[in-house]
Amino acid sequence: MPPTSDVPILLLDVDGVLNAARLDLPEGWRRGTFNGFVLSWDPTVTARLRELHDSGRVEIQWLTTWTTNADRLLAEPMGLPRGLKTHAPADAAPTGFLGPLGGRSGWWKLELAREVAEAEPDRRIIWIDDDLAEQAADTGDWLAAHPHVLVVAPDLFVGLTHEQLDAIEAWL
Repeated sequence: MPPTSDVPILLLDVDGVLNAARLDLPEGWRRGTFNGFVLSWDPTVTARLRELHDSGRVEIQWLTTWTTNADRLLAEPMGLPRGLKTHAPADAAPTGFLGPLGGRSGWWKLELAREVAEAEPDRRIIWIDDDLAEQAADTGDWLAAHPHVLVVAPDLFVGLTHEQLDAIEAWL
């Protein structure tokens, strides 16, 4: 396995990425209730993410409103590794879940992605979040100045697709 500094970081969101907002469940998908929320996911997508992580091609890190609950409640049932680093605002609730805005002004996820990039300036970053398209006005200048950051913005109702994973693997 290459040194950690050579392994790209994959910042992973849950809702709209792993959890697609679908009423119809495609064949092979799974559904479960976690912390009172119903989540639907494609286990073939999470299996590919796990393989990318386990093979050392990426280091998955959570960047989601689920904060530590992503690791505690979702990782194992979704087939992802446990014990991944979690990024959350310093003022995150101890329950491991943030509301939609996390009690902050501005997009808190952009602040944390910036912190990751500053802390690891030599590492490439893949940032997967369905809100990236909505937040383009806030993120555009920063992303233009950081070409080592690949952004993937899945459709909220579709979630992360195999085509998007193919594009990520090609970029790697």
